[in-house]
Amino acid sequence: MNDLKKQILQGEVFIYPTDTVYGLGCNALDKKAVARIKEIKKRDVDKPLSIIAPSLDWIEENCKVGNLDLKKYFPGPYTVIMKKKKEGFLKNVSSGDSLGVRIPDSDFCNVVRLTGYPFISTSVNLSGEKPAKKISEISKDIKDQVDVVIDRGKLSGKPSTLIVNGKEVKR
Repeated sequence: MNDLKKQILQGEVFIYPTDTVYGLGCNALDKKAVARIKEIKKRDVDKPLSIIAPSLDWIEENCKVGNLDLKKYFPGPYTVIMKKKKEGFLKNVSSGDSLGVRIPDSDFCNVVRLTGYPFISTSVNLSGEKPAKKISEISKDIKDQVDVVIDRGKLSGKPSTLIVNGKEVKR
């Protein structure tokens, strides 16, 4: 676990398991690593990414929670769209005033929690393609561009549920 923590802090790019699909991620504070993620996904640089928050406290420190019950969604298969408290916060991840936040129910999140840093959480596929339920579904091209691949077998394959203004949004 300490090796993974060190690799996150060094800005390495990961393919990792969540409680839904395989993710592509890195330390969200590392601008070069975040740019690599967007390049790997062939994603529009202005399209926002979501993050895995290291803790509920981190979310309360950096996002406007209001009367939202975070424990209802975290840990779990949800991405909650929240307003940022500070203008410009994580603008390399999401240039607007909101941020997609997750805390998946997965072992890998324990490593993210240990770093104390937010971690990019986007499905490991090219933009517009289906997310991967297992490592064998990920193109060799993508696997060749990352530093770390963590295989936990077949995952559920159902993308996280989106929560906007406290309401579920159909994808």
